Amino acid sequence: MPASTRRVFLSGALALSIGPARAASAPLRVVASSLPHAEILEFVVDKLAPDLPLKVIEISGDLRPNALLRDGDADANFFQHVPFLRSEEAAMGMRFAVVAAVHVEPLGLYSRRAKALADLPAGGAVALSNNVSNTSRGLSLLQANGLIRLRAKAADVNATVDDIVENPKNFRFVEIAPPQLPRSLDDVALAVINGNYALEAGLEPARDALALERAEGNPYANVLVTTEGLAKDPRVLRLGTLLTSAEVADFIGERYRGSVVPVRPS
Repeated sequence: MPASTRRVFLSGALALSIGPARAASAPLRVVASSLPHAEILEFVVDKLAPDLPLKVIEISGDLRPNALLRDGDADANFFQHVPFLRSEEAAMGMRFAVVAAVHVEPLGLYSRRAKALADLPAGGAVALSNNVSNTSRGLSLLQANGLIRLRAKAADVNATVDDIVENPKNFRFVEIAPPQLPRSLDDVALAVINGNYALEAGLEPARDALALERAEGNPYANVLVTTEGLAKDPRVLRLGTLLTSAEVADFIGERYRGSVVPVRPS
């Protein structure tokens, strides 16, 4: 790893140790989940821009990356899709700037009790994410695969379990913090798991999921986000350009083999 790249690991207990925002000449501090985001950032600096000073802050635990950005403890983050960001903005009462849409991590349906969706037991428990945007996303994936039917809504990004109007197998739904969803597989019939958490748990979505979201036209692309004040910072703009390059698209395709899909075709 070149000297311009520095990766640190952060848990909730260390959230206040990063320090305030610094001048534009300082290393760009980007908060990222380890897979695939930090790996992609490392590729960018190692292979494409070794002169770009970047400090990657890998997150775990109960940290809220958007709060770190708001409080000046980071300059950008790379871990979320736009519907989640919008829900965060509403809760925090502020706006952030989306710099670049990079990749889609297709949401998947996983089971250790069934080898096909048709084999899922009646009355089984289905684990969903407990945040609003990903709950709705998971319900939409279940509907797309014929497991439930949702009430028609003008904006399905706000769908909840109360919008289920048909549930032929009488599934029971439990909502769990997204990082814990892979651990729920031993206790539920089916879990709807975000791609990054599946990868971190050693799953290969393109191989292990019983069903995956379509990547084409998917509104849940993961994005590079910064504050409105840093939206035109040259370091941020350059990183956004690099993340959407053909070289990064090629890396994503080769490294993740369909488990992560670049927004820009390689």
